[in-house]
Amino acid sequence: MSVEKLVVIGQGYVGLPLAMRAVEAGMDVVGLDVDTDRVKRLASGESFVEDIPSDRLGRALASGRYRPSAEYPDAEGFDVCVITVPTPLRDGTPDLSYVEQAGTGIGPYIRPGCVVVLESTTYPGTTEELLRPLLESASGLHSPGDFHLGYSPERIDPGNPSWRLENTPKVVSGVDAASLTRVDDFYRRIVASTVPVASTRVAELTKLIENTFRQVNIALINELTMVSHQLDIDIWQAIEAAETKPFGFMPFRPGPGVGGHCLPIDPCYLSWQVKRRLGRQFRFIELANDVNREMPEHVTKRIMGGLNRTGRAVSRARILMLGLAYKKNTGDMRDSPAADVARRLCDLGADVRAAEPYAEPHYVPGGVLVVPLTEQEVDAADAVVVATDHDVFDYEMVSRRARYVFDARNRCSGPAVERL
Repeated sequence: MSVEKLVVIGQGYVGLPLAMRAVEAGMDVVGLDVDTDRVKRLASGESFVEDIPSDRLGRALASGRYRPSAEYPDAEGFDVCVITVPTPLRDGTPDLSYVEQAGTGIGPYIRPGCVVVLESTTYPGTTEELLRPLLESASGLHSPGDFHLGYSPERIDPGNPSWRLENTPKVVSGVDAASLTRVDDFYRRIVASTVPVASTRVAELTKLIENTFRQVNIALINELTMVSHQLDIDIWQAIEAAETKPFGFMPFRPGPGVGGHCLPIDPCYLSWQVKRRLGRQFRFIELANDVNREMPEHVTKRIMGGLNRTGRAVSRARILMLGLAYKKNTGDMRDSPAADVARRLCDLGADVRAAEPYAEPHYVPGGVLVVPLTEQEVDAADAVVVATDHDVFDYEMVSRRARYVFDARNRCSGPAVERL
């Protein structure tokens, strides 16, 4: 299949890498986003996604094959449209309003033979039960038959230098055999391998399985961490020892909680649907959510205890946070547990400063002063908290100079260091 024009709705952590890769594969790409400021920044060659350097964006713009836009009429004549919009939770209920807006917006520009693919994480049934009727109503066409429709879960891992869009296997699906073929043909142009599955529901569930697996196992390790601390056992050493088993074990690491769009939210989509459709609770997911939501409070209490042992009350303490993003080497602040800890410390009266080289300033919690990581800042701090372990930080310097370190990521060592 020769794709002449691709439309990617949503130009964030998922949509922008897809758009760039498609341009590099020779496609003409319109990157649609409702955020006009984001569109202006992209048009000027400024990337806000760490995995897409501005020079790579600049090359796409210079090629003439990438056009950022906030206007749906620019989608006219598209061959393939991929929807990569957010799917947040609102009071525990899936909010699919962005998917609905995308479907309503692109619907009038659907033409016979074109392909529409949803990548946004959601509950099984969304593609066929929610998106398809919107597209059919707005276009007057039907799928299967007139146009092709499929689902392919995003597998973007921000900040991962090894696994990127192009070399991560891509799960693909369609509402019928013809749609699957067209969806598969499209993705084969931009990724190394695809994994076709029998239905959009299977593909939708695949994504939820992947993230529920991580959420549950991280919760297990986090609860073991809390118990191990009370039992005076080094959980980090125990994990490293368990990791030597060559079969039947996969290591997960403790941390201040989970963040981003995936882990705090995606498993809840499955739990919500199970309760709605089957009238039962998904106990593993709900328990895992409870444990991981407890971690920022646990970390805050551990920091308070450490300060007390050094003779400082948290209300009079100057605290330097290392990292505020939810994962290392990115600026993604969505549901960040590190930011949650910073807010809690501010509420307790602490003077909180943060070394955060990636996050944009307007996402930093109120009351937190962003500073560079310097010897002077470390020397002045009553406590240094390793919350997000960006590789650019000088952990040796911190270990050597800080009077007290609470290390939630196992990056520092020395007599002044207390590990999670």
